[in-house]
Amino acid sequence: MLKGIDPLLSPELLATLRAMGHGDEIAIVDGNYPALEHARRLVRLDGHHLVPVLNAILSVMPVDDFVPEAIFRSVVGGKPDQIDPVHQEIIDCCAMHEPKVPVTKLIGADFYNRVKAAHTVVQTGEPRLYANVILRKGVIYP
Repeated sequence: MLKGIDPLLSPELLATLRAMGHGDEIAIVDGNYPALEHARRLVRLDGHHLVPVLNAILSVMPVDDFVPEAIFRSVVGGKPDQIDPVHQEIIDCCAMHEPKVPVTKLIGADFYNRVKAAHTVVQTGEPRLYANVILRKGVIYP
């Protein structure tokens, strides 16, 4: 255990977040997502819901402010304007940590392709469908 570090941040996840560079992306996905198939690197956090994991990651990782879009979420299949409760929770969590960065919707294959290109995929045990988010790492300013 470490002081001031969310216990959801496992040693493997902390090492991954530290190793990521500016512009690298991390995907946090639900329990139904085909993460093993899509991940270049996979960190499993079974038994944990997505939003607490997102909150823990955003507590230590800066989001890229050099690009207009740095946070992405999946959408309900065929209904890009539908916002399920989990999507609103994702938006609210991101706004708490990064109030100036909008959460951008990505549809189907666009989301999948971005996950496949991500530095790391974190698979949660989130049971809700379409509960997936991608974060682009920023920098810590001197």
